[in-house]
Amino acid sequence: MTPIIRIQHEDFDLSDEIAALSYGRADIGAVVSFIGLCRDEAGTLAALELEHYPGMAEAEIARVAAEAAARWPLLGLVAIHRYGLVRPGEQIVMVLAASAHRRAAFEVADFMMDYLKTRAPFWKREHRADGTLGGWVEAKAGDDDAAERWNR
Repeated sequence: MTPIIRIQHEDFDLSDEIAALSYGRADIGAVVSFIGLCRDEAGTLAALELEHYPGMAEAEIARVAAEAAARWPLLGLVAIHRYGLVRPGEQIVMVLAASAHRRAAFEVADFMMDYLKTRAPFWKREHRADGTLGGWVEAKAGDDDAAERWNR
C-alpha cells in the first residue's frame, strides 16, 4: 500500500478522492473520511494562513502513514492538506483510510488526524475580520493529549 500524500493550494473533492481510492478495489470493505474545515472563530477570523516546508511536510506525513500501515491492516490512505489563505467554511485537510473492516479504517483516520493536528510541519496564522494580522496559532493541549494516547 502506497499512501497518497498531497500538499496543495487548491481545494479538493471528497467524492473524487474516494472514487480514485476505491476504483476497481473489491478488497476494500470500509472507507472512513475526515474533512477539517476552517472555522470563523465566532466571526473574528477572515482567513487562516497555512505555511509548510515543501518536501519536508510530505515526507513527514508519509513517515506517519507508514507507521499507520504497520499498526493496522490498511488497504489505502489519502492525506491532503491545503496551504495558503483558507477562508472560514473552506476545507483545510482530508484523510481517507481504507481497510477490509471499519474499525481499522476509523482508527487510522483518527491516528492520522491526531498527528496532523499536533506534529505535522504546518504553521497557521490568523487573518482577523477587523483587518489585523494575528499571531501564529499554537497547538492546543487537548490535541496533544489526544495524540499522546497512540504512544501508550
